[in-house]
Amino acid sequence: MPEQNKPDDQGLDKEQLPFWKMFLSVFQASFGVQNKKNKERDFEKGSVKGFVAAALVFTVLFVMTLVIVVNLVLP
Repeated sequence: MPEQNKPDDQGLDKEQLPFWKMFLSVFQASFGVQNKKNKERDFEKGSVKGFVAAALVFTVLFVMTLVIVVNLVLP
């Protein structure tokens, strides 16, 4: 008797992570506070292109924040 394939096995029911969740995962991982459950979710449902985009956005925002803080602190 043939085994019935689940939608997950065929990749048809693979739900993509929304961009804000990918960005939040990048943010958490950059500071070392990403938990194992989220990491596993990211590898199962996340896309490489989405995480690269989220990492680029995070990097730009982080550098801009540092520049603003330095300009405010220094006279």
